[in-house]
Amino acid sequence: MRKSMRTFLGVAGVGAVLLAGSVLAQEGATINGAGATFPYPVYSKWAFKYHELTGVKMNYQAIGSGGGIAQIKAKTVDFGASDAPLTKKELDDAGLIQFPLIMGGVVPVINVAGLQPGQLKLSAELLANIYLGKVAKWNDPAILSLNPGLKLPDQDITVVYRSDGSGTTWIFTSFLDKTSVPWHEKVGWDKAVKWPVGVGAKGNDGVAATVKTMSGSIGYVEFAYAQENKMCHTQMRNRDGKFVQPTIETFMAAASSADWEQAPGFYRVLTDQTGEQSWPITGASFILIYKQQANAASAEAMLKFFDWCYAHGGDVAKGLYYVPMPENVITLVHAQWAAQVTSGGKNVWK
Repeated sequence: MRKSMRTFLGVAGVGAVLLAGSVLAQEGATINGAGATFPYPVYSKWAFKYHELTGVKMNYQAIGSGGGIAQIKAKTVDFGASDAPLTKKELDDAGLIQFPLIMGGVVPVINVAGLQPGQLKLSAELLANIYLGKVAKWNDPAILSLNPGLKLPDQDITVVYRSDGSGTTWIFTSFLDKTSVPWHEKVGWDKAVKWPVGVGAKGNDGVAATVKTMSGSIGYVEFAYAQENKMCHTQMRNRDGKFVQPTIETFMAAASSADWEQAPGFYRVLTDQTGEQSWPITGASFILIYKQQANAASAEAMLKFFDWCYAHGGDVAKGLYYVPMPENVITLVHAQWAAQVTSGGKNVWK
């Protein structure tokens, strides 16, 4: 395994622009990336500290997974970031590789007067029926039956969804598609779908802001956004029939069963995993880069940054309720870099 930096000194504040860096020959070099909003809170904190350590900037546009995929394919950025992995064929056709950098949980968030975070219980079937428009009131018998004794208002439910091409949507609709036959037949699973009801918002931050300001609403965001915005999240009933809260422990329980060695191109879906403690809407976020790199120094800088995140970013990730990648997966990623990332016919990662 390639030797990594050994010093991690903690994390300072976060600016509007994502900053990171690597040890390049010239001070002030810049690397550009774009994509998923799902991992932005942890990427920004990792990158700020890495910029402090190395003095090289990385500009990252949190524009959604669809935008990240489009920009890396158009070669307008050095890397793309997506929570929706590409298939091995899609990667090969585009000359790309992908690897997971972090894992986390997508959580339903609500704005219902009188409810506290984690009070309301939802099942997969009930969540799908809310997003299908079949359950349209907060005091619907289907909700009351899962929440006996909980006072719920006679109020319309306003569904909030992502209006942009989104890996968070890909994870969320993957869960609904697996667990609800009506959802599978009517809507399906993708980065963008035709929503039966509701209002759209752009980005995890946009969904969070809309739910916070709209009484009676429900949305879905990566858990760090729920925490940062002090939002009211729900419990979920998992595949084993247990109601669980979104926590780093329940995300890790869901992630622990993933077999990355048998995942061609690191394509892996983590929703609806078995285990009594598993959070059912868990997913990974992926980095997309070209196998053949135009600039060896910039390519090595990118890989050094990602390696630093693997080696030194775990505590920060857990503090934001993300799940770091396990060591066996990092070893697989390093092997992929060494075997497939080249510049001018030479291996970039040695």
